[in-house]
Amino acid sequence: MEWQQLEYFRVVAKTEHFTRAAEQLAISQPALSRSITHLEETLSVSLFDRVGRSVKLNAFGTLFLKRVEKALQEIQDGVNELQQLKDPYTGTVSLAFVMTFGLSFLPDFISEFNRLYPQVKLQLFQNTTAAIFRQLLDSEADLSIVGVIDHRNHLEWHKLLDEDLFVYVPANHRLADRESVRLEELARDPFISFKKGYGMRALTDQFCAQAGFVPQVVFEGEDVATVSVLVSSGIGVTLIPSFRGITPSKIKKLRVTEPICRREIGLAWLKGRALSPSADLFRGFIMSRFE
Repeated sequence: MEWQQLEYFRVVAKTEHFTRAAEQLAISQPALSRSITHLEETLSVSLFDRVGRSVKLNAFGTLFLKRVEKALQEIQDGVNELQQLKDPYTGTVSLAFVMTFGLSFLPDFISEFNRLYPQVKLQLFQNTTAAIFRQLLDSEADLSIVGVIDHRNHLEWHKLLDEDLFVYVPANHRLADRESVRLEELARDPFISFKKGYGMRALTDQFCAQAGFVPQVVFEGEDVATVSVLVSSGIGVTLIPSFRGITPSKIKKLRVTEPICRREIGLAWLKGRALSPSADLFRGFIMSRFE
């Protein structure tokens, strides 16, 4: 079994068509077919169901593809590490984060890191907590900025800081003149929140439950900017981290006295996966800023 056969298998599995796969790999279709047949003979199982010119992964192929993708990723990681060892201050670091974390502190840290290590390229992904978990498992991201995770058997998680959450209300809201509120005082207000799958939505539901009510969510957004604009327009209230750029004449930030609304922010990476020198450099840089 050769590395090239595994790569051919992966491309055929993704395209589900020998002709398109051959074009993508820049080889002849007969050569590709012979390679896949030889692989199947080596494994003593059929990996595809043939349907005319198209193919479909069968149960054996689906199982094998998962292993092949991990193996090829390990090989690519090894190639990248060898290349970066020539100069640990070059390379690419992929970082996934939820937008609400990015707004709070990430821009300043990225700016400082770029100033110190200008030849290290940062590749950024904004996503939901669930999607970020999948990116880490699939090695699409080296590191992520996430809240407390429930996947400790798969990921390493290092706490960076605690962050307070605040209630934001329209400037003409009945509580707008207050400095603080109990969350239960907003039980009958419409909420502007995040879509399910975002960590901030789970926290909103959790803290409202502690306050004794289920929030009446009238809009589900994907970013703080949209949520804050809708709050300032008077549609509802929200529970989010502190953010810059609010207009006091349109929106008001209130501290929550009960329950304590706070979240933990941490740095996560795939357990057992050796980070590239550049990713390890960035991980150390982030951690050192919170010691």
